[in-house]
Amino acid sequence: MGVSLYYTARRATPLTGAELAAVGQAADSSNAGAPFSREEEGLYLYDRLEQGTVLDGSTKLPAADERAVPSLVHWLAAVTALRRAVPDADWTFTLDDYEIEWDDHTGYRLPGLDD
Repeated sequence: MGVSLYYTARRATPLTGAELAAVGQAADSSNAGAPFSREEEGLYLYDRLEQGTVLDGSTKLPAADERAVPSLVHWLAAVTALRRAVPDADWTFTLDDYEIEWDDHTGYRLPGLDD
């Protein structure tokens, strides 16, 4: 059974052209620089969005323990970059059902991962 990250940004106004470009660049850069990128899923942004949702996506983490932590650290930074590209939205970011907290200075992090 796999573990996944889920990320959603909601607001009343759609993404601007500059925001779309920044989101695309963040996603492309993160996917290109991902650990184990050939074998694992990257940032997957959904095409079909509910009304009021401007960004929605998921990333499945690798099942192998030795690959899960480096991948998780990488994807936390990637979703931090997405959020910084669309800062004025209402964001939800979870590791399955566990909500990952946002910090304005460090972005998304989980305790103990950087140790």
